[in-house]
This record gives sequence, structure tokens and C-alpha cells, in this order.
Amino acid sequence: MDTIREQQRFCDREFTAQEVSMIREVVQTCKGLSRLELAHTVCELLDWKRPSGGLKARECRDLLERLEGQGALRLPEKKSNGSKTVTKRIITAATEHFLSALTGSVGDFLPLQVELVQNKLQRQLFRELVGRYHYLGYAMPYGARLQYLVYVDWPGREVVGCVQFSSPAWRIKVRDQWIGWDDASRKLRLQHVVNNSRFLVLARIDNLASKMLSGAMRHLRGDWLGQYGVEPWLVETMVAHQRFHGGCYRAANFQEIGQTSGRGRMDRTHQRHGAEVKTVLLYPLVKHARRKLAGGER
Repeated sequence: MDTIREQQRFCDREFTAQEVSMIREVVQTCKGLSRLELAHTVCELLDWKRPSGGLKARECRDLLERLEGQGALRLPEKKSNGSKTVTKRIITAATEHFLSALTGSVGDFLPLQVELVQNKLQRQLFRELVGRYHYLGYAMPYGARLQYLVYVDWPGREVVGCVQFSSPAWRIKVRDQWIGWDDASRKLRLQHVVNNSRFLVLARIDNLASKMLSGAMRHLRGDWLGQYGVEPWLVETMVAHQRFHGGCYRAANFQEIGQTSGRGRMDRTHQRHGAEVKTVLLYPLVKHARRKLAGGER
């Protein structure tokens, strides 16, 4: 039990042993609260807020679930999504969507409709498609996230892709070197970087992938600022080196800056060096993004 009380690093914040102990006490004491209500309570007590002043309740709920996974606390059961009839209808609508049979040139299907995932049906559809067709499957990302469904309207309305943006990787050596970050400057400005953590193309339409990326990123800056109160300056992505060339990212004007070591997030003992090498590509969303992230311009 002593190891549970040790400090935790999560979403660019260090939680002291005393804070972790306090979180456990809140969860144990406030047994009548839902997971979201507990997250709001913990955020208020720890003053864990976004630059806009809003509570980081979503990130806090992820932290609570991590602590539960470590055996540090026990959260209340997740609330039901509603009646069994509604849940069944949502699942059926999602599972009946298969890979598109559309082919041809993307010019025949423009303009693409890029829609922010906001309601229950959209979330279920996004999870189902990514879980079924993406080689990594679907996993709820920690921290901030925005998801988009991409549609064509001809010859009928149809989903042709999924794009997800989420909180950035805490450390990527080639990215940090490219920007000129040390630990202190990275901690100050990491929130201005967004990670393209899932990208799925569902139709064999020429040049669809790069058009999807460009369309989603035109929405990203305003949507992220509106949702989280932080302006994103740079998009990062990591492409599995042995699986993909990353040509659609280059066609969408991403810049390749190098490769990861291949260790992955969880390899603390350096036993998997080179096992999962990924190509790192970056896309500036604003002018002089590199200089702004390095602290040379505001």
C-alpha cells in the first residue's frame, strides 16, 4: 500500500503523495457522488484548472480511473447509458457501417464534410469504426481530445474517415530538439501542441487521406480553443515506420523531423529499444510556431 501513496505524474502535472492521499480520502468519503462529480470535487480542491479557468474534470476522471487500476481506490460503478432499447439501437446503427465501396478521385466527392463528434450516436459510431478498422483499435486517450467524422454527400451521405486529436506526448526527443526545448520550457508550452493520435480512411478514393487531414486541421484550431481555452500551435503525429510511409501526411504539408527510439511510453528499463520505431511528423498551425513554442515570440 505504501507504493500507492507515492507521487504520480499525469497530464503534465506532478501529484504529491499528500495529494494522492487526499484524492483517496475524497473518493472514500463521498460515496454518493458519481465519477464526474468526484472529478469536479477533486479539481476544485486541487485547483486543477485550464488556462480559461474551467476545471480539468475530464483529465481528473482519467486520473481517478488510473488510480483505481493501481488498487489505490475504488470508484462508483459507471452510470447506465439509459434504457436498454436506446442502447441497442445505437449499437446497431454503428455496427451496420462497413468499409465504403466508393472509388475514384477525391475531386469527384468534394467538398468533404468534417463534423466534430459531439453526441452519443456520433461517439458510438467513431468508437466502432476505429475499433474495427484501425490497426491499433480504439482506446480512450488520456487528457484532452477532439474527434471528427468525415462525410461525403455524393452519391449519398456516407462516412469515409475518422480523425482524432488528443494531448501530446510528454517527451519526444526529436520534437523537443527541433523546437529547442529543455524540461522547463517544454512544461510551460506543451499544452500548445496537439497529437493526431488516430487517423482512419474508410474508402479507396485517390488523395482522400490528405484532404481529410487538411479539412480536419482547418477546424482544429478554433474547436480546440473553444473546448479547452488553449490555442494549439503545432500538430504532431507518429507513423509506424514498418507499416506506413506517411505519404498522406507529407501531401498535407507535414514535415518529417526524425524517428522515435522505438521504446514506447511504458518501457522504463530500455528493454524495447528499436522495437516500435515511428516517424515523427509536425504541422504548424500558426506562423512562427517553432519560435513561439521555444519562447522567442508571443
